[in-house]
Amino acid sequence: MRKPILQIVLLFILLALSVGYGFAQDEPIITRSTPPDPTQYQLTEVVSGLSKPLYLTHAGDGSGRLFIVEQTGAIWVMQDGVVLSPPFLDLSNIINQDIFNRPFSERGLLGLAFHPNYAENGQFFVHYNDASGTTIIARYHVSADNPNIADPQSAQLVLMQSQPFANHNGGQIAFGPDGFLYIGLGDGGAAGDPQNNGQNPSTLLGTILRIDVDNGERYAVPADNPFVGDTTAADEVWAWGLRNPWRFSFDRATGDLYIADVGQNQWEEINFQAANSLGGENYGWNILEGTHNFSGGTPPSNAVAPILEYNHSSGISVTGGYVYRGSALPDLDGVYFYGDWGSGVIWAAYRDQDNRWQTNVFMNTNIQISSFGEDENGELFVLDYGGRVFQLTAASGA
Repeated sequence: MRKPILQIVLLFILLALSVGYGFAQDEPIITRSTPPDPTQYQLTEVVSGLSKPLYLTHAGDGSGRLFIVEQTGAIWVMQDGVVLSPPFLDLSNIINQDIFNRPFSERGLLGLAFHPNYAENGQFFVHYNDASGTTIIARYHVSADNPNIADPQSAQLVLMQSQPFANHNGGQIAFGPDGFLYIGLGDGGAAGDPQNNGQNPSTLLGTILRIDVDNGERYAVPADNPFVGDTTAADEVWAWGLRNPWRFSFDRATGDLYIADVGQNQWEEINFQAANSLGGENYGWNILEGTHNFSGGTPPSNAVAPILEYNHSSGISVTGGYVYRGSALPDLDGVYFYGDWGSGVIWAAYRDQDNRWQTNVFMNTNIQISSFGEDENGELFVLDYGGRVFQLTAASGA
């Protein structure tokens, strides 16, 4: 009698591991024998005249609206191809003023995420640097009488993190399929991680955090976070060993996490975390830059190698994108797109029939690729820091 019971228990354990933290894994891995044909696609401009756009997302409320984040502090609503005025929210008076006073700054309004139950509770979250440069994660609410205007008086502090230097602030925030908020923070800045934050999980710098914004005074730490109860690491840390995870994304079909980490001297990288991960991955910075030794130290035994990397002959700063899951371009299903801020190259990455990662140049553009974005249907957008937003579409006549 014991053997069948043991088998049942083992089966439930295996099922639990395969599901992970509620991430859907019912989508099979899509493999390809050849890369997608770039001649069949084009970037179609949908809006211009923006001020340093850094992000685009949707509210998941069925409205079809797009929300465009400007580094200078405004969030705009785009509906049916028209940018509505006034902005949804304007934080230009409270963000760090470096963005206005210097030719280039990594500070400002950097990220936006809508609560999974936004249609019911009207909550959304922003990631910005305040006047002192401190990273702020704040909760806001939409106004009671206009769905296209947020209530600027509704701000509630969720999390703050001081920044020792002006660069490497991270910027991405996103809700995972588990309903928790993930936050990307850089290593604190300067060059080479002088404070060694990347290999110090007791700090929030150089990490991706995972927090529960529906519980606690400001937030709660999920009980299954990997370092809960570990006195050598911060409870909020989900992954570490990162230099500047500027953009990361979840595959909406599988729950897998793709983290683009901006490199230092030579190497840009894409890290991958399977949906059934228990967290705690160490991606190696500052001892490793990609798969290459950076500091000269002994690589950590628990370092997780990137799935993709490229050197600075191809670009200077990686911008992570998304796995395409839209319906308008079916041959692209399962392809992960990412780009480079400096060179304007867009790559298409996929698994071949031996389940090995491959990547190919998809487009050479003249765009400063500050971000990618998705609409509610999974269609893909590319943002140009120079003020434009493009959508990936079929080529004319294709």
